[in-house]
Amino acid sequence: MTADQARTLRSLERLRPAGDGSADGGATDDGTPDGDTTGNEDGESEDAAEGTGSPDRTPRAVVVEADRGRGKSSAAGLAAASLAAAGHDVVVTAPAFRSTRELFARAADLVPVLDARGTPGPDLPPDLEPREGAADAPESPAVPDSPAGPEGPEPADEGGESGPTDSRRGSGDADPPREVESAAGGRVRFRPPAAAGDEAGDADVVLVDEAAALPVTRLAATLAADRVAYVTTVHGYEGAGRGFSVRFRDRLAGAPHEVTEVRMDEPIRYAPGDPVETWAFRALMLDARPPVDPLVEEATPGTVEYRALSPADMVADEHLLREAFGLLVLAHYRTEPDDLARLLDAPNVAVRALTLDGHVVSVALLAREGGLPAGTRAEMYAGTRIRGHMLPDVLTSQLRDEDAGIPRGLRVMRIATHHAVRSRGLGSRLLASIREEFSPGGGNGGSGGTGDSGPEGEGIDWLGVGYGATPELLRFWRSNGYRAVHCSVTRNERSGEHSAIMLDPLTAAGRDLTERHARWFAGRVGAMLSDPLDDLDPDVVRELLASIGVETAPDLTDREWRHVAGAAHGAALTATNPGPFRRLVVAHLVDPADPRPLSPRQERLLVRSILQGQPAPAVAEAMGFHAPSEALRAVGDALADLVETYGTEAARAEADRLS
Repeated sequence: MTADQARTLRSLERLRPAGDGSADGGATDDGTPDGDTTGNEDGESEDAAEGTGSPDRTPRAVVVEADRGRGKSSAAGLAAASLAAAGHDVVVTAPAFRSTRELFARAADLVPVLDARGTPGPDLPPDLEPREGAADAPESPAVPDSPAGPEGPEPADEGGESGPTDSRRGSGDADPPREVESAAGGRVRFRPPAAAGDEAGDADVVLVDEAAALPVTRLAATLAADRVAYVTTVHGYEGAGRGFSVRFRDRLAGAPHEVTEVRMDEPIRYAPGDPVETWAFRALMLDARPPVDPLVEEATPGTVEYRALSPADMVADEHLLREAFGLLVLAHYRTEPDDLARLLDAPNVAVRALTLDGHVVSVALLAREGGLPAGTRAEMYAGTRIRGHMLPDVLTSQLRDEDAGIPRGLRVMRIATHHAVRSRGLGSRLLASIREEFSPGGGNGGSGGTGDSGPEGEGIDWLGVGYGATPELLRFWRSNGYRAVHCSVTRNERSGEHSAIMLDPLTAAGRDLTERHARWFAGRVGAMLSDPLDDLDPDVVRELLASIGVETAPDLTDREWRHVAGAAHGAALTATNPGPFRRLVVAHLVDPADPRPLSPRQERLLVRSILQGQPAPAVAEAMGFHAPSEALRAVGDALADLVETYGTEAARAEADRLS
């Protein structure tokens, strides 16, 4: 065990829950601190309260940072085993179980030894010292070509694809168990990020491996635990996302947890200063970074240049490649070596960028999709997944449109803008330039155009995107002409969001595809919200429906209008026939009257009560009403406003009669 690993193990041992006297740094019989209580990289002693013998209930967090190959996962596994052997419930989470193989292998090795010894603690038998070369397992693979950025895409498909084999163990080795139990009743168990966040408050300790590869919302949910550790990579793709280094660090600083920082520098995979490690970092661009702030801080939509970055351009100019790739890496928490290979070698991928004096300010990865022959479309319709065609796949297999694979499109795989110049409209400028280039007559135009020098040598009918839906992202993409045609019924495991699919048509074929799916989405979304999407954020619902972009009107009979008017004035119940109420609210949110008759708060209220069918007590609690009856009266008032705006003569006559 290296000195760094030993120091990390001692710091993680501080996470023992209150009242556990077996922790490193706990009290001995004479009340003095037991052993080395170092809790940070400078070796400063911990708070003297550690040695008082009194239960310390201070919430604690440990942040462990290291480059690849420093043994951080091994140290985390040893600490988890020690905690479990003391009877504690340790929840481990990571982007995928593959990321935690070394952690669980170490825990599975050590727990039986500690059980046999009967005195759990950090001192390890010699045969359990970290093995030569047993470095951290590689990060789990992302869904290929489904990345994200601060202004755009999260993965929209719910599946995944196999990634590289874990190099630490042979391909024939079995995976370690996902749960390790101790004789004392403790356990180390893996939970996916969403479940780990939900269960954090009940676990004794939560341990997040490859923390920087998870979105901030997932990390923030784990702060519900009193004892939590975040183990992450400093350099390299796993640790590059600004979500952990900036946004989550701010959240952690505002939490009640006492934070201990540990950094591991001593390698176990290489000798110190080994040139092979330096070569690997450079070859895989693990150290790629965007340009420094002063070089781009004067960028505006009017001062930048729109450029196509060909593989030949980037290979010839390593500085340009490093800036473009570094910007993509820094903006996103799911980057792998495959992404670099795809950037330079994939025949269906193109790169477009905005530059200022040759420096990359904003960059987008585009993937050609669609244009599929009849046989391939039939296979996709029957359920076969065709790689590299994510949006046609969703529209064909999930939404049962066999013709969706005929038009050709470009999906925005990833879009990122330099952090120093965000909120200046540069992302929108980049999307507008892409649209202009690939529109008919734009040089690389649509099916009616003449251009054939695009990434695919064929015309483009639509632009598309799939990402984890948030109100801000929905507004961004809608403002750039994209229309919502689908929302996934399950949450993406990493982002924690439901994925939105949006299209921006460029030709008649693209408009036909977009229009038929937008209209169908408007017709079915009400039913989706009452069942699989009944927990979707009301503001996401509002922005999602506003992004559909079809003209619609409430389709209610006079009898249904009288029912709605009766419920608005307290003479009828919405539950006796919910359908007309849902159609009315959906029509309002998709195609509202001008001026808009409801406030944003009223719309949120109707989303919860009418579209999602939440009971009045839950609505009252979520929206801050004093009592369910107050929430019901507010629902009636909002319905009355809709009756006044959209209702027929029969509806208004009923309202006049009851008012």
